[in-house]
Amino acid sequence: MLTRREALLGSVLTAAAVAAVGATPAMAAAKPKDVAGLPREKVILVAPPFVHAHDQVAKGGPKVVEFTMNVEEKPMVIDADGTQLNAMTYNGSIPGPLMVVHEGDYLELTLINPDTNSLAHNIDFHAATGALGGGALTLINPGEQVTLRFKATRTGTFVYHCAPGGAMIPWHVVSGMSGAVMVLPRDGLKDDKGKTVRYDRIYYIGENDFYIPRDEQGKFKKYESAGDNYDDTVKVMRGLIPTHVVFNGKAGSLTGDNAMKAKVGETVLIVHSQANRDTRPHLIGGHGDFVWEGGKFANPPAKDMETWFIRGGSAGAALYTFLQPGVYAYVNHNLIEAVELGATAHFTVDGSWDDDLMMQIEAPRVIAS
Repeated sequence: MLTRREALLGSVLTAAAVAAVGATPAMAAAKPKDVAGLPREKVILVAPPFVHAHDQVAKGGPKVVEFTMNVEEKPMVIDADGTQLNAMTYNGSIPGPLMVVHEGDYLELTLINPDTNSLAHNIDFHAATGALGGGALTLINPGEQVTLRFKATRTGTFVYHCAPGGAMIPWHVVSGMSGAVMVLPRDGLKDDKGKTVRYDRIYYIGENDFYIPRDEQGKFKKYESAGDNYDDTVKVMRGLIPTHVVFNGKAGSLTGDNAMKAKVGETVLIVHSQANRDTRPHLIGGHGDFVWEGGKFANPPAKDMETWFIRGGSAGAALYTFLQPGVYAYVNHNLIEAVELGATAHFTVDGSWDDDLMMQIEAPRVIAS
């Protein structure tokens, strides 16, 4: 079994070798004069499914948007049976927080790896332009922090994830280390005809596949720290069959009292990411009025989608105006994964029922024989 120290060294050495090839001092050095005159905005991140306050249409010119995230290694319960994941997280949540900026803004992140952690971590931004998405420039050991800035040149929704090198990459990702960035057009979202569309609420759903080792009796095992489960977990990962497929870190995490809220007549933007596997979001009883299936706002959205496809390693966005009250299940429409492995969430919608859209003509009754 790989010890925590061996896992740490393997991560550092592999990523350091990659960094030596993929980055030069000129690339790594910031040039403050390039952005010194821009206004700066410091944003406090919030845990998903919620999203920090932001303007849908940019006010003024480009700016530097400052974020800070802490890496947290901690045990997390991922189902109702108490199954434990030795999680690696950004800011303590799975997924990590959604960061929102506008095209032309600079996203500036300070990433902190506290000395209470046991492993090296970094961040690869799919939204960024540059070798390894900033991964080589952000690799930090426990007790270190680093600040990276990149220009948001493309609009859309994009995954970020930990990529410390070699075999560490998939292990860190399936241990919880992924999130998303949304880069809005400066003049806001547009429908398929170029007309401005707005949302009343936004929710961020991160889908994760977990691979929890079992003991000889078939029970899920527990480990003391993030590094202790590496060898056993990799064996399960290589089988490519997840033990859990969940939204926001836990089966049932977005149901019951934690269901996402809306009202009849409200338009909701749903951002959905999956850093590792393909998925098929579906809102039971609703639709995607406009869906950016590939997540890129420069492309016109598809209309009236029943189920959409999110490629592994990407994030997509769907806009829907709720027309009826009730509890709507939002699922991965691989229904085995939704029902058996945990990929189900709920929207609870308040308002008045419209019989024209749906009504029960006759109540259930016993058929006379």
